[in-house]
Amino acid sequence: MKITSPAARLLLAATACASALLSLSALAGPEEQAAQIHSRITGVKPDVATLTEMAELIAGGQAGDAARLAMQNDAFYNVTLKNLVTPWTSRDADNFAPLNDYTATVIGMVRDDVDFREILSGDILYTGASGLGLPAYSNSNNNHYIELENSGYPLQTALERKTQSAVTGLPSDATAGVITTRGGAKAFFYAGTNRAMFRFTLLNHLCRDLEQVHDTSRPPDRIRQDVSRSPGGDSRVFQNNCIGCHSGMDPMAQAFAYYDYVYEVDNDPTGENGQLDYNSAGETDPATGTRVKAKNHFNSATFPYGFVIPDDKWDNYWREGPNMYLGWSSELPGSGNGAKSMGRELANSEAFAQCQVTKVFEQVCLRAPEDQQDRDQIDSITASFTGNGYRLKQVYADTAVYCAGE
Repeated sequence: MKITSPAARLLLAATACASALLSLSALAGPEEQAAQIHSRITGVKPDVATLTEMAELIAGGQAGDAARLAMQNDAFYNVTLKNLVTPWTSRDADNFAPLNDYTATVIGMVRDDVDFREILSGDILYTGASGLGLPAYSNSNNNHYIELENSGYPLQTALERKTQSAVTGLPSDATAGVITTRGGAKAFFYAGTNRAMFRFTLLNHLCRDLEQVHDTSRPPDRIRQDVSRSPGGDSRVFQNNCIGCHSGMDPMAQAFAYYDYVYEVDNDPTGENGQLDYNSAGETDPATGTRVKAKNHFNSATFPYGFVIPDDKWDNYWREGPNMYLGWSSELPGSGNGAKSMGRELANSEAFAQCQVTKVFEQVCLRAPEDQQDRDQIDSITASFTGNGYRLKQVYADTAVYCAGE
C-alpha cells in the first residue's frame, strides 16, 4: 500500500498503534508483556526494577514508553544494533565482522535520534569518546574501533559524535554518511569500478538487489566502455540482460567518480591498511587527466564507443519506468553531483524508509512479515517513521509492542 497524504500517514499510524495495543493485551499480564518486549529489544531479561517500571507503564496504556525504557539497556546497542548493522559492512554480509566506523556511526545515530536519512549523506562520524585511552582514529587502520570493542565499554556511553571532515580531512561536501567512512570504503570502493558501492548501498538501505530493479526500458547512453555490447558474441545478452542493470546503475554510480580506496596491493592484498582517497577540486588523476579516478576507465577497450566518465554528475533514470515505484521524492531534482546528493536521493525514497522498518521487524519479531496484518503494520510504522523525524528507536518501540502480542 502506498501512503500519500500526511493525514493518511497519521491516521494509519494511529490505527496501527491501537491495533498493536489490542494485540499486546492478549498476553497474560503487564509483567509478561514487559518481559516479552524487553527480550525482543535487547535479547536479555530485565532486572526486577526495570520489569516493574515497564509493567506499570504497560498497565497505564504506555507500552511505547515501556519499550523505550528497555532501550536503555546496554545490550540494545552492544548486541541488537550491532547485529543489525554489521552485515551491511562487508560484501559477504559477515555477521561477525569487527566494529568499525561504519557500524559505530549507525549505532551512535540511533542512540542520538539523528534523522536516519543522514546515514547516506551526513558529515557525521562516531568514534570512541576521548578519555577512554583508545588509539587515535586512523585513516589507514581500524585499531581505534578494535580496541573500543575489546575494551568492554558500553557503546551507549562510549561513542562520541564528530564530523568526518574534522576527523578524516575529507571535504564536508564530499562526505556521505557511511558511504564515505573508512569501513564503507574498504568494503565497497575496494578494487573494482566503484559499482559495488552503489549495488550494496541499494541492497543494504533500499532492500533491493540489482535483479529486483532490472529495467531494460531505460536508455543505455551512460553505460561505460567496460561493458561488452555483445557478450559471447551475442548482442541479445546485452539488450535483454546487461542493459537492465547498467542503464540505471551507471548514471547513479558516477557520483563516486572521484573516490577510491588505496592500498599496497603487493604487501597488503586485502587492504587492511588502506584508506579512502578523494580527488578534491584542482587535483588531477594522471591516468585520466581529470578529477575522475583511473578505476572508472578500466577495460576501456571492451567497447571504445561506450560512455567515458568526465565528472561526478549523476542522474536517476529510475524516476521513470517501473522503478519509479520506489517512491522518489518530488522535492529533489533527481540529479546532482557527488555522493552526498546521490545518497540524499536514495535516503528520501519510500523504499529506503520501508526497508529500515522491514529489517527491524524481522529482527525484533524473529520472522518476516507473513500476512496482510503484518504488511499493514509495516506500512503504518513506516508512516510513523517518516512523519516523526526518521528516528529508528521509534521503529524498534512500535515493532516490539506489535510483536509482543505473539
